[in-house]
Amino acid sequence: MRKVLQAATAMMCGAALATGPGLAQNKSVKIGFISTFSGPTAVIGNDMRNSFELALDHLGRKMGGIPVEVVYEDDQQKPEVGKQKTDKLIESDKVDFIAGYIWSNVLLASVKSAVDSKTFIISSNAGPSQIAGEQCSPFFFSTSWQNDQTPQAMGTYMNTKGVKSVFLIGPNYAAGKDMLAGVAATFKGKVVGQELTTWPSQLDFSAELAKAKASGAEAVFVFYPGAAGVQFLNQYVAAGLKGTIPLYTAFTVDELSLPLQKENALGVPGAQEWVNDLANEQNKKFVADYRKKYTGLRPTYYGAQSYDAAQLINSAVVATKGKLDDKAAVQKAMEKADFKSLRGNFKYGNNHFPIQNFYLQDVVKDADGQLSLKTVATIVKDDQDRFHDKCSMK
Repeated sequence: MRKVLQAATAMMCGAALATGPGLAQNKSVKIGFISTFSGPTAVIGNDMRNSFELALDHLGRKMGGIPVEVVYEDDQQKPEVGKQKTDKLIESDKVDFIAGYIWSNVLLASVKSAVDSKTFIISSNAGPSQIAGEQCSPFFFSTSWQNDQTPQAMGTYMNTKGVKSVFLIGPNYAAGKDMLAGVAATFKGKVVGQELTTWPSQLDFSAELAKAKASGAEAVFVFYPGAAGVQFLNQYVAAGLKGTIPLYTAFTVDELSLPLQKENALGVPGAQEWVNDLANEQNKKFVADYRKKYTGLRPTYYGAQSYDAAQLINSAVVATKGKLDDKAAVQKAMEKADFKSLRGNFKYGNNHFPIQNFYLQDVVKDADGQLSLKTVATIVKDDQDRFHDKCSMK
């Protein structure tokens, strides 16, 4: 009997050494999701959560046959709170992945904690230039874009419209600065002035609109997400500028703001990497199922990017057969982007930001007489952000 027990013990120890504690399959896939779920911009966070949940529904609430557990945390749109919640997810909840993040300043405050702990962090929206460049990391991935890319596409479009001069307006935080810099990077005309406003508290833009009008610019470019975008556009129209100075935007008109902006948004073009009418089967199912599950709501790019984040995580779990402690294998699997993105095909650059198309979107009335966004044209194809060459990963 003693020899049998010794043999059995040896076999068990051998098996443990063969698999190693770091290669054991997870009993669950634990994901933290940080966004804004309170205050005026909670509508964005809710859309992201809705879409992430829909992705889990489509996956059968499992990844690679393993149950999924999600811990949602509210960053309150504050960098210090976002960092606290990120630390909690890593240290207390011991999550395998963290996804979400609307705001660049919140992400910048949080990313080091994830990288230092070797926890994979997937931004579903924020794309600050620092993380695309010098601060790139094997543990960071984006399912959205680098901040400069969308306004760069709009700058390119403005060139095709023959615009010779522009006045830039946006919020004074990391993303706002990136957005205005993005326009200036591709726009061939003259930037006659720019204004960075107090973020996120300022909702009165009368002074900025007066400066834009007095500048003599042929056009105005604006970046304001959420409630600020509603207020800005409505004040732009009320000031009588819409009929005299064309407005070009990024992230100011979306399916969340449109019901409040109403017909003021007609004739105001925007740029985006995802629009609800992209004609691939995965996207058609997403939009239809979203509208069915969340009655009266339409998904936005925030949600589409969050849906893709869930699919990206799933692709890594499947590829590694749930062995999530093998960080190198997880990274390699995620770099392949082996999933059906709602925007169609994209691939990752060396800095883990997508190389993808950007489209011109416009506001139209659909068959029901409701306002919605429509893909008008492809502005740029297979666009890679301009900071990837500053990233040390090759």
